[in-house]
Amino acid sequence: MAKRREGGFLISKVKQLSARIFDKKLKNYGISELNSAQGRIIFSLWQKDKIAISALARETALGKTTLTSMLNRLEKSGLIVKQASTADRRRTIVSLTEKSKRLQDKFERVSEEMTDLFYRGLAEAEIDQFEKTLAHILTNLTNEEENYDEG
Repeated sequence: MAKRREGGFLISKVKQLSARIFDKKLKNYGISELNSAQGRIIFSLWQKDKIAISALARETALGKTTLTSMLNRLEKSGLIVKQASTADRRRTIVSLTEKSKRLQDKFERVSEEMTDLFYRGLAEAEIDQFEKTLAHILTNLTNEEENYDEG
């Protein structure tokens, strides 16, 4: 009998538990405006501000419907601004506000703490292999999703 693999289940549990811990750490740093899911959006915007919703969806791996509702909440809380593109009125551009820019240092400290927690007790080679494996799995999933989108 083949050994039952639990990688997907374990990744799901890690995601849920790490999100809860991340949210608690954000609160400890006085960041009550964001949760871990919204933080992924803001983090992407810190890397590249003023991008189209479609590009942000690719960067965050969030579905457009989920992303749109989260963007609406972020806009309502004053963390982002959405505007029609001047080049193409059908595209919406998402930009950071000064309020969200002020959160970056604290958010990055929380991210560093989470990275330290994830890799506690692992050697550099183990971390490198783990991240290589995760990147491979992500590529598999991305390709599969694209096949569904085309078909």
